[in-house]
Amino acid sequence: MVNRMVLNETCYFGYGAREKLIDEIKGRGFKKVLVVSDPGIVDAGIAKEVTKLLDKEKIAYKLYSDVKPNPSIENVQGGVDAARKENVDSFVVVGGGSAIDTTKAIATIMTNPEFGDVRSLDGVAPTKNKCMPIIALPTTAGTAAEVTINYVISDEENKKKMVCVDPHDIPVVAIVDPDLMKSMPAPLAAATGMDALTHAMEGYITKGSFLASDMFHINAIALIYKNLEAAVNKKDKDAIEKVAYGQYIAGMGFSNAGLGIVHSLAHSLGSYAHVAHGDACAVMLPHVLKYNGSVCPDAYRDMGRAMGLDMANTSDEEAVDKVVNAVKDLSVKIGIKQTLKELGVEKELLPTMADQAINDVCTPGNPRVATRDDMLKLYEETYE
Repeated sequence: MVNRMVLNETCYFGYGAREKLIDEIKGRGFKKVLVVSDPGIVDAGIAKEVTKLLDKEKIAYKLYSDVKPNPSIENVQGGVDAARKENVDSFVVVGGGSAIDTTKAIATIMTNPEFGDVRSLDGVAPTKNKCMPIIALPTTAGTAAEVTINYVISDEENKKKMVCVDPHDIPVVAIVDPDLMKSMPAPLAAATGMDALTHAMEGYITKGSFLASDMFHINAIALIYKNLEAAVNKKDKDAIEKVAYGQYIAGMGFSNAGLGIVHSLAHSLGSYAHVAHGDACAVMLPHVLKYNGSVCPDAYRDMGRAMGLDMANTSDEEAVDKVVNAVKDLSVKIGIKQTLKELGVEKELLPTMADQAINDVCTPGNPRVATRDDMLKLYEETYE
């Protein structure tokens, strides 16, 4: 079997890594960039930590910050219009998954104008050209959008989250600077951290996993699980950096191996109930882990050992339960809501969401074959 790895050309890690931005822009000969962010990042002054570097070096740029938490087709179209109007040759994105995903779609359309209808990017789009260069500076430790070939755009008219997969969309440079993440409010740090843990755990057991992706995922599980509580509740500087590393490493894996039905269920929760993606993954993860455990218990022993659990002399069922309970306990400690009802989901939406989830692009990668009724049952047992 042939496995493929697609990764950034260059990546930087560590406090103060954003200072490398200027070297990359100048070294690559970029003349004018579109800086993409969102209103919250701009208002918090985080985007300014990056744009002031551009100002100091007199690098031409235009700021585009019309990006919503679940970015829409309209957000992408507005960005394409701005990029064309300003005649930019590259992008610098400062933000979480929403801003980075929006930038990927904009940059892809810029070099593949035949995909100007954003809906045409849904699924595995057969683009021919690499997207316009992107330098990504994530401000959350969760989505790993800066290193993946995936992005998600909301088709609000059709109530669908379009999961777009395209090796041409990966940023050329990722700059993972924990300084840009340390001011995250605790609920956001918790939700994005649980999203990252979901990436690592789903990626480890997905049907598409292989030797190299396993190497990334098992280390990501250890880094995220052991450090997330301190990163969220204590704002521990070292823990924040380790979670930042972990979420990036998880992205290196799942972008190339795929995911499973935690993400299928989460995408529908975002489309129909407008639940933030990290919260949706966090609430569904323990239930889906329990559901999948019967088909790959040895993988759960591996994950448990990475988490620091004692997995010696455990039966298959005990191994699965240890991992599931540890994940649930962590989510409680960092303040994650535990039911769909707590997240404001209307119960009558569950059947419709199950209909969409079974057809999600992530569903085929799940280690256990799921039916539409399985999806509905998972929603129902998570409801209250």
